[in-house]
Amino acid sequence: MTLLGVLRVVVVLLCVSAGVCAALPVPQNVTLHALNMNYVLKWRWDPDMTPDSARNVTFTTQYMAMFKLKKPKNKQTWTSVCESTPERVCDFTSADLHYLGMWVLRVRAQSGRNVSSWVKTEFCPDRDAAIGPPSALSVTPVSGLLQVAMTDPLTTTNCSMKEYLPNMYYIIQYWKRSSSAEEPRNNLTTNTNLVILPDLESWTWYCVRVKSMDDYYRKASVFSPTYCAQTDGQTPHWQIVLYFLLSLVLCFLVFVALCLCIIRVVKIVKSTFFPSVPLPAHLHEYLCESGSPETPHLLSLESEPELCCDSPELLLPDPEVPDVPDVPVSKVILEIHMPPRTVEPGIRTHSRHSSCDSGVHSLEGSSQSQRQSELGEVKMEKLGKKMRTEELDEGVQDVIV
Repeated sequence: MTLLGVLRVVVVLLCVSAGVCAALPVPQNVTLHALNMNYVLKWRWDPDMTPDSARNVTFTTQYMAMFKLKKPKNKQTWTSVCESTPERVCDFTSADLHYLGMWVLRVRAQSGRNVSSWVKTEFCPDRDAAIGPPSALSVTPVSGLLQVAMTDPLTTTNCSMKEYLPNMYYIIQYWKRSSSAEEPRNNLTTNTNLVILPDLESWTWYCVRVKSMDDYYRKASVFSPTYCAQTDGQTPHWQIVLYFLLSLVLCFLVFVALCLCIIRVVKIVKSTFFPSVPLPAHLHEYLCESGSPETPHLLSLESEPELCCDSPELLLPDPEVPDVPDVPVSKVILEIHMPPRTVEPGIRTHSRHSSCDSGVHSLEGSSQSQRQSELGEVKMEKLGKKMRTEELDEGVQDVIV
């Protein structure tokens, strides 16, 4: 085979491959939506234009710096961002395209070995990307006026867009809020981030919105959300007096409520721990007269009997009485005076039928009489010893205790 034959075969193969590669249509309406430094590439795809043999169509997007297009094709290096994706949108924000650079973006469709041609678009962020409104806006009243604080539009790394657009400025639009007709709107241009709106009425509501501007490529953002605030001013004297009276009334009501609460608590405590109603009779009897010795006695029915003793007196015999030799010399008369035992009215007496209670009281009575007799015997012994120390000639000696 000659060299000419080989070239013919190569040309035929290239033509066949080119026909296969051009089997899919290209994506339509390729556009780039850029705001600040957020870049999103979008396109349209009509499934009706897809051949029957092509199924599961996917898309691939790439980018490259524009100056590299001057190099030979075999030295051009394209970077893929979205590869074989079924979506019709690709976010180029993560590609970190420099804001002041010139870039070429391209996209194509593919299904198996069938691919479409590349659709290219040029992109310069500084020229094509729009700018957004302030990222934050606050309106506060200050001395009868309104202070507007703005935050610059931010990049994807939270940096200010003024680093790339140093001549960016703001247009502040403000007006008096009214429910009736449309109020005239005032515009204020500034390149600072803190502005005080002039010529405002006191105690009046105003609405404010701001947009960003750059004149180099005539960029203008949309307006920010509207914020409304009321201006302040000097407080009228009648309001001061009214606030003072209201505060006095409020303090008085709080004081009265506190006093009522304290009185109520005192009454509850007093009625709980110191009841005014006496105990019922059956409960009083149970506490006073317990049937078991283990039960504690809370109330005492009567006090312990007291033993009253007087100093003993020796009664000397009457000299007129004749001597009686048969009378013992050491005879002593001991008198013990016990306090009368009284029973309180209202306390019932024990009947014969209450065997348990009568037994307890008899036991208590016997113990009391036993103690009294023991005390009497002790007194007798002491008096007997004292009488033996003294010799009595005659007569009967009486000792009163």
